[in-house]
Amino acid sequence: MDTIASLFSFITTPVSWVIVQFHSMYGAIFGPDTGWAWGLSIVSLVILIRICLIPLFVKQIKSTRAMQTLQPEMKKIQERYKNDKQRQSEEMMKLYKETGTNPLSSCLPILAQSPFFFALYHVLNGIATGDTIGVINESLLASARKAHIFGAPLAAKFTDGSSKVEALGASLTDVRVVTAIMIVLMSASQFYTQRQLMTKNVDTTVKTPFMQQQKMLMYVFPVMFAVFGINFPVGVLVYWLTTNVWTMGQQMYVIRNNPTPGSKAQAAYLERLTKHVTSHGKARKRSERTIIKAIVAKGRDRNEFERKFINGLNKAGLAAQADGSVVQSESQAAVQTEDGASTSAAAPKRQQPKRQSKSQRQSGGKAAGDAASPEPTSLTKSDEPEDAKPAEPAKKQSGGGTRSKAQSGQRKGPQRPKSPSKK
Repeated sequence: MDTIASLFSFITTPVSWVIVQFHSMYGAIFGPDTGWAWGLSIVSLVILIRICLIPLFVKQIKSTRAMQTLQPEMKKIQERYKNDKQRQSEEMMKLYKETGTNPLSSCLPILAQSPFFFALYHVLNGIATGDTIGVINESLLASARKAHIFGAPLAAKFTDGSSKVEALGASLTDVRVVTAIMIVLMSASQFYTQRQLMTKNVDTTVKTPFMQQQKMLMYVFPVMFAVFGINFPVGVLVYWLTTNVWTMGQQMYVIRNNPTPGSKAQAAYLERLTKHVTSHGKARKRSERTIIKAIVAKGRDRNEFERKFINGLNKAGLAAQADGSVVQSESQAAVQTEDGASTSAAAPKRQQPKRQSKSQRQSGGKAAGDAASPEPTSLTKSDEPEDAKPAEPAKKQSGGGTRSKAQSGQRKGPQRPKSPSKK
């Protein structure tokens, strides 16, 4: 371990300098030889490093989202070239190049922290062995060796013997109890961070081997922290516990405000966004407009949670626009009355007629047939007024009176009388 840490000795001096600067500030408040001054210096170092790594964290989120989107295509490539591993690797690299994704981007924050972690370990190991390192001189070394965190020296380990612990001015029981509690907290925070990522911020519509690997890592990482934690000094445990808590809080913020599409976190976020937008009648924050713009741009490719969000806005008389804004819908706009009250101008819904029984339909049909019987229409033209028409004598026909109606099969208009048959 010392060999690996020595490889990062180029950063040991900057890390020790930052710790000394924070120690001078906290030492003026709590005392230079107290555990609070040295412990808070390490915590402040972690916070400073993590703030500098925020751009890498954002890049990690984008890379993870892109990898989740590519899982169906990656699965097709694996099935298509399952017997040709070389062709499979070539197609995978081609897919990464076309989409602009990098699988290693998700590991950037951890890789970027590694030099600081090993440099801090090297500094604390020097304090434990009584060697000056970086900008830590003899007086600072003596002050650091006196500093105890809850009774455990800053440079003590869980595996240290009683003689070494007594040389640092502490008891073996105090060191074992404090280090054990910190190791448990460190492993628990790592487990919870990975668990909330898998249960809340993963697209549940995509089932791939990548998800199974992530579930396996959820249990492997805490065990690794527990195994390696017994060889870490108390100061390093403070460092790693602080960075785990920071990661957990940072991830909770991202899951709440920028969840993965198709995840449970997105369903909860869109439900809150629907209530917020409908209560104010518009999207007030820039982040909200960005989410709405992305949902509108998807069109028919929206998932069930996004379709539910759009339908919720429509029911409230609102419509999402392509630029991410929300406006009043034309079909359900509110009409202001003279006294200032708003009434809904939405068209009433079409109601289906009630189903009638057979007897009601029969009785209703007969009544409708009697009421709607047509009156006989005249087949003679009446373009001229009645006064202008000459009176014509009624022509008698054998076996009947005048024919006033056209019978079926005859043409319309007045019919010529048939001549009597001559015998």
